[in-house]
Amino acid sequence: METTATWFLTIGILAAVILIDLLVAILRRNKATSLFEASFWTLFYIIAAIAFGFFMPAWSSEHGQKEFFAGWLTEYALSVDNIFVFIIILTHLKVEKSKQQLVLLLGILLTIGIRGLLIPLGAALISRFASIFFLFGAFLIYTAYKLFAENKDDEWKEGKIIASLKSRGISIFTIALIALGLTNLVFSLDSIPAIFGLTKDPYIVTTANIFALMGLRQLYFLLEGLLTRLIFLSKGLSIILAFIGVKMIFEALHGVGIDNVASVHIPEISLEFSLGTIITILIVTTVASLTATRNDGSEIL
Repeated sequence: METTATWFLTIGILAAVILIDLLVAILRRNKATSLFEASFWTLFYIIAAIAFGFFMPAWSSEHGQKEFFAGWLTEYALSVDNIFVFIIILTHLKVEKSKQQLVLLLGILLTIGIRGLLIPLGAALISRFASIFFLFGAFLIYTAYKLFAENKDDEWKEGKIIASLKSRGISIFTIALIALGLTNLVFSLDSIPAIFGLTKDPYIVTTANIFALMGLRQLYFLLEGLLTRLIFLSKGLSIILAFIGVKMIFEALHGVGIDNVASVHIPEISLEFSLGTIITILIVTTVASLTATRNDGSEIL
C-alpha cells in the first residue's frame, strides 16, 4: 500500500506536468502543431510512463508494476480509439486547426476530472459490494459487443444538445468542448471498469489513467493521418474489453466461493497472462491494420 507521502508526491509531479502542458497550449493556441512536435512529445510521454512503471517497485511492489503496465496499456489503447472519435468530432464541427490545441487539452483535463470522480466511486463500490464485479464484467462484455459491431464512420452523430447549442449561437469552440466532455463521460464509463478488472489498487488505477491521458493533445495531431489505417483497432479493443470482462466474472465467481461449474474448474487468470494477452492483441491489431491498408492509398504522405 502506497504511503500518503507517495500519493502527494506523485500527484504533485503529474499535476505540474499537466499545468505546464496547459501553459504551452495556451501560449501556442494560435499555432498549428507540427508532425515533429507531435511525435517528440508523444514519445516523451510514452517514455515517461514506461520509466514510471520501471521504477515503481522502489515505492510500490513488483506486482504493482505489472498491474500498472497492464492498466496503462489498456487505458492508452482505449485513449487512442477515443482520439479517432475526437478527430471525427472536431472535423465535423470544423474547428480551426489553430484552436484545436486548446480545446483538446481542456477536453483532456475534463476527462481527468471525470475519472477523478469515478475512480473513488468504483473503489468504494468494489470494497462494499464484491458482487459488483459481475455487473462490471457483464457491462464490459456488452460494451465489447457494441464496439465490435459498430461502424467507425457512424461512431459520432450530432445530438440534440449540440444542435440546440448551435441554434442558440454558441461558439464552435464551446460546442466542441461540450461535445468532447460528453464523449469523455461515455468513454470513462468503459475505461474505469476495465482497469478495475486488472487492479484494485486506487494508486495504480489513478496513475495508469493519468499517464494514458497525458500527451493525448500531441497524439491527436500525430494520429490524424492514421485515421484510415488502423482499421482493426476497435475490433482489437473489443476483444480486450471482453477478455477483461470474462476475467472479472471469473474473479467474482471465485469471490463468492464458486470454483467449478458443471464439474469444470473456473480458471484463475494471472496478471502475467493478462498483460501478455493485452500486448499480443495490440500488436496483432496494429500489424494487421497497417498491412491491410498498405496499398490502398491511405498511407501517410
